[in-house]
Amino acid sequence: MSDLESLNELRIIRREKLAHLIDEGKDPFKIEKYEVTHKSGTIKEQFDSMEGQTVSCAGRIMSKRGQGKVGFYDLQDSEDRIQIFAKEDSIGEENYKDLKTYDIGDIIGVKGEVFKTKMGEVSIRATEIILLSKSLQILPEKYHGLKDPDLRYRQRYVDLIVNPEVKDTFIKRNLIIRALREYLDERGFLEVDTPILNTIAGGAAAKPFVTHHNTLDIDMYLRIANELFLKRLIVGGFDGVYEIGKMFRNEGMSIKHNPEYTAMEVYKAYVDYEYMMELTENVIAYMCHKANGTTKINYQGTELDLTPPWRRASMHDLVKEKTGYNFYDFDDIEEAHKVAKDKLHLAVEKHMSAGHLVNLAFEEFCEKDLIQPTFVLHHPVEISPLAKRNPDNPNITNRFEAFINTWEVANAFSELNDPIDQKRRFDDQLIQREAGDDEAHMMDHDFVNALEVGLPPTGGLGIGVDRVIMLLTNSPSIRDVILFPTMKPIEE
Repeated sequence: MSDLESLNELRIIRREKLAHLIDEGKDPFKIEKYEVTHKSGTIKEQFDSMEGQTVSCAGRIMSKRGQGKVGFYDLQDSEDRIQIFAKEDSIGEENYKDLKTYDIGDIIGVKGEVFKTKMGEVSIRATEIILLSKSLQILPEKYHGLKDPDLRYRQRYVDLIVNPEVKDTFIKRNLIIRALREYLDERGFLEVDTPILNTIAGGAAAKPFVTHHNTLDIDMYLRIANELFLKRLIVGGFDGVYEIGKMFRNEGMSIKHNPEYTAMEVYKAYVDYEYMMELTENVIAYMCHKANGTTKINYQGTELDLTPPWRRASMHDLVKEKTGYNFYDFDDIEEAHKVAKDKLHLAVEKHMSAGHLVNLAFEEFCEKDLIQPTFVLHHPVEISPLAKRNPDNPNITNRFEAFINTWEVANAFSELNDPIDQKRRFDDQLIQREAGDDEAHMMDHDFVNALEVGLPPTGGLGIGVDRVIMLLTNSPSIRDVILFPTMKPIEE
């Protein structure tokens, strides 16, 4: 008999057990509720004060052992596991007979007295055990568990049952996001909600998901960023707003990329990118300390110190340091292209300016060395259509990206509030789209109109929440910190 045939046979047996219970008027799926007075973790932690008390618990059978008229069962609830001690004399002959047919994975309700066995294990001496839900599937075997990553992500519900540390990761995720909100709320920022469905994919350089609105008969886009709506709110008179929510980018997938991900964007009037740098390093350090009790972490064997202040360095300086070239110094763009292609072996395209070459060289030669927290400043204006130009150098912007462990975790700038310059840059982006760059920004006339109404000097920041959580929970893949990551369907 093959493993598959054996598994199917076990599933058939479980269904036969359920049919037998139904025939006897004991259908567990007709039970609507069960009174739970205590959880397993609380009982174990407070045993000294709870010994001898009668409690009512509910959870899933994770193991069973025993013989004759005595049985031991491990019950797992949302907090922990606790041993159930069941005797035929205590729960009755008929109930004990039923209990012996229950399977690992079944959900039961238990009433009984808290005690400690001779081996020192906190347990419940059952006086009542009721089947609340019959598991018709087979949980992974105890010693091998659920190890296949693809199956774990597809069946997260099973992953959470058999790998308790997974639940700990998502409990910590909740703590980290609450710390992020707490930090911003305490500083007077207002949390808001903006549209997920947009008529223009704006606020970032990314490829959007396209959908269709039947009633309006128009194509719409799942948002790639919420930046332009949040800045409209600053125009409208709010001094500081933020949003934590899902973004969608129809791009590649990797250990640090999921098409649907969580981001936080925050905007504040009358501040600049320097303020946002301080906010970034302080809020991430705060989240880390809340989650781990320290601002120093070990990520996959690498020691990282998130304690502010973080290193600051201009993008073009980093490129010159690694390559020996500053592309802004070239008088002839064709000569710059030749150096980039022949000397640095970069994939140069005809439309690229000096700023594009700086960014290309940075991604190729510099990112991989940004291990400790670093702010990379002064991105080229060509790749920063929403950022203010640097007053001393019109080729660069007052923008930064924060890197940790070679990953970009945050992006921020002094927001462009000149509507004439903004319109010109949108026009330049349209030219780049026509040249084949499908990530270039679309024209947004209403946003230009909002700037014409008047946007005060403003600082803005976006943080990739999932990547930060990866670092703070020592998770090797972004899929490990997303409960239900995007997966390709299995063909039936």
